[in-house]
Amino acid sequence: MTADAPVAVALVGIHGHGGSHLRRIRDLEAAGGVRLCALVDPRPLEDAGAPATGGPGGPRHGSDAAGTGVPWFPTLGDLLSAPEPEVRPDIVVLSTPIPTHLPLASTAMRAGVDVLLEKPTAASLAEHTALVAVAEETGRRCQVGFQTFGSHALEAVARMIAAGDIGEVTGVGAVGTWVRTAGYWARAPWAGRRTLDGRDVVDGVVTNPLAHAVATGLRIAGATRSADVADVTVDLYRANAIEADDTSAVAVVTAEGTRCGFGLTLCAPERTPATITVYGSRGRIELAYEHDRVRLIAGGVDVEKQYGRDDLLADLIAARHDPGRALACDVRDTGAFMRVMEAVRTADDPRPIAEAHLTWEGEGDDRRPVVDDIAAWCGRVSAHQRTFAELGAPWTHA
Repeated sequence: MTADAPVAVALVGIHGHGGSHLRRIRDLEAAGGVRLCALVDPRPLEDAGAPATGGPGGPRHGSDAAGTGVPWFPTLGDLLSAPEPEVRPDIVVLSTPIPTHLPLASTAMRAGVDVLLEKPTAASLAEHTALVAVAEETGRRCQVGFQTFGSHALEAVARMIAAGDIGEVTGVGAVGTWVRTAGYWARAPWAGRRTLDGRDVVDGVVTNPLAHAVATGLRIAGATRSADVADVTVDLYRANAIEADDTSAVAVVTAEGTRCGFGLTLCAPERTPATITVYGSRGRIELAYEHDRVRLIAGGVDVEKQYGRDDLLADLIAARHDPGRALACDVRDTGAFMRVMEAVRTADDPRPIAEAHLTWEGEGDDRRPVVDDIAAWCGRVSAHQRTFAELGAPWTHA
């Protein structure tokens, strides 16, 4: 690739959340400097009508993906071994199931390709360690898709803390009260599973839908690397008939002694914006991270401001052009989150919440449980940095 040539980007995993990545790549392509060179998925786009190259029974690669003008390949290996130079990627975006993250990202980096990897980083702390080792061995960049790490709001929160706007930090908490229906848990074979076919999946509220709350809260607390976490306690429950957790509390103590509490559920009466709160001796800072809004409440002051956000793919491309530029969410900086994910992975199976504490709403794919007073209990976890069981939530009693 010459200095002026567009950066060639391939998308691996075009269904589900991959559609969001495809739209973003197309937006960057329209703005110039990026070229979508290939789509990779075992299943082509549903309306793909062009015949695969090689004829019946021949190699199924290189065909036009649903008339998009972009070649389609069934596997990343097929793409990387293709002889055509125009399909060779500079970057691959991996939007694939959790157990595939380590092998696919490692394959790409060892082929000399940079990676944007959808969160969570990997299925276990050992896999994360292995992935970091590949990045260091190859010198390739691996950006992880915690989009909040590109938010300018994080810098604003850090400045407020450093300036002493809320006095001494006494704790960091997060509340995530979201809604997921039966259709969500039926969306894929790995959805809501702890393992699948003997491999770790760990697809629960802490590690997937509200993983941003955990990772971002830890970053604000000064914990990004694995060594930045001193202790993790997880308290896992499920209201749905799944293996994984849908209602959980996590308590973390950082290496610097900061206490963090995350109260998270997918069984709320309604979806509310996830919020991270920094508690201080003279006030608090609230970050609504989905919308990059920061609210400072201290000393008679109550002000709110919205900030911008850097796109993680654009950030990765910028780092390719400037070798001295740090990635917004380097794979190494997800080690603290992976300590939490490891605690979830190795914990006992989530305990079911008794029907006496649930209300069921909807029918069919829209059917969903609501845990009694769950928003209030998640708020207590955040404020006190203690688990549901420690706080005495009624469904935690045997």
